[in-house]
Amino acid sequence: MLHSGPVQPFYFLGNSTGPWLIKTSTAIIGAPIPEAERVTVSGGIHSPLQEENQWIFKGVVSNHRYTNRDEKESLVAVQEGLNRPQATCAAMILIKKSEAWWELPQDERRAILEQQSEHIKTGMKYLPAIARKLYHSRDLGESIDFITWFEFAPEHEKDFNALVAELRKTREWEFVEREIDIRMVKETV
Repeated sequence: MLHSGPVQPFYFLGNSTGPWLIKTSTAIIGAPIPEAERVTVSGGIHSPLQEENQWIFKGVVSNHRYTNRDEKESLVAVQEGLNRPQATCAAMILIKKSEAWWELPQDERRAILEQQSEHIKTGMKYLPAIARKLYHSRDLGESIDFITWFEFAPEHEKDFNALVAELRKTREWEFVEREIDIRMVKETV
C-alpha cells in the first residue's frame, strides 16, 4: 500500500459518549484496562484529549504483512467493509505479543501465523459475515501491538465466538502476552 502523505492514525477512545455501548471488557491474558461505558473510533492527525476518555489506543492501517498474493486476493474478493447497517455488534481485540515473537524473522512469524496456526484460513471461513480491520500499534510506541476491530450482525455472534475460540487454540497464541476482548453494540436511533 503506497501512501502519498503521512499515515493517518486512528484513535479508539473509551468514553461516555461514543456510539458503541460496551457490553463486556474482558482481560483474556494480562492486565485489564480501565472501565469505560462506550467506544468512539476517530481518525485524524490530532490526538484526542485524555481528560475526556478513560483510555485511548492508537493504531494505523498498514500493508498486509503476513499475507501472500493469493491470500490477499481471496480476502479482498469475499470480505465486506465496516459500517454495514446490519452489523450492530462489534468487538475490539487488543493484542500484545511477546518479545520472543518479535525476535523471530518475518518468515518464521509468517510460518507460525499461517502454516502452523492457519490464521488467515480460519478467518476466511467466517467471511463475509464478520468484517474486520487490523490496526498496527507497535511501531507507534503503544502499549499494545495490534487492535483488531470486528463488526457483525447479532445473528453472527456465535460465529464470531467460534472464530476467536479457534484462533486462541493455535500456536500463534502461545506468543500473546496480553489480550483484551471488548464486546459492543451500536445503539440505533
